[in-house]
Amino acid sequence: MTNQVWVDADACPKFARATLCRAADRTQTHVTFIANTFIKLPPSRYTRFIQVEKGFDIADHKIVELAQSGDLVITGDIPLASEVIDKGALALSGKGEMFTTANIRSRLNIRDFMDTMRASGVDTGGSPPISQTEQREFANQLDRWLAKARK
Repeated sequence: MTNQVWVDADACPKFARATLCRAADRTQTHVTFIANTFIKLPPSRYTRFIQVEKGFDIADHKIVELAQSGDLVITGDIPLASEVIDKGALALSGKGEMFTTANIRSRLNIRDFMDTMRASGVDTGGSPPISQTEQREFANQLDRWLAKARK
């Protein structure tokens, strides 16, 4: 079985969804979007959607179940990224950050620290909108992974 892409589609930015659908057709790579709410995708032999029941982390659990070594998971969820990395997959955020065994522990520590700050009442602000540079980095990282996956 060739490597494929799994998408945590509940929080996947629209630009990333469009980029993934175009890349799936261009490279004939299977891309599966998983979410607990319906997401319309353009018709393609290479993309599919799996809707899971509503509930905390149900989509994440499905992605962990299905992802295999060498696959790519698109997610901004650091704990999910950590779980799929433990299975030998890679994870890419919508902002173009590739999560790997080399950086996931530090990203988990930062996430946990920020959670602690928010729980103690500190306003940490929200995430800024995704910039054009981050969108380009996402596309570049995806293209790099696709090129390696085809070899």
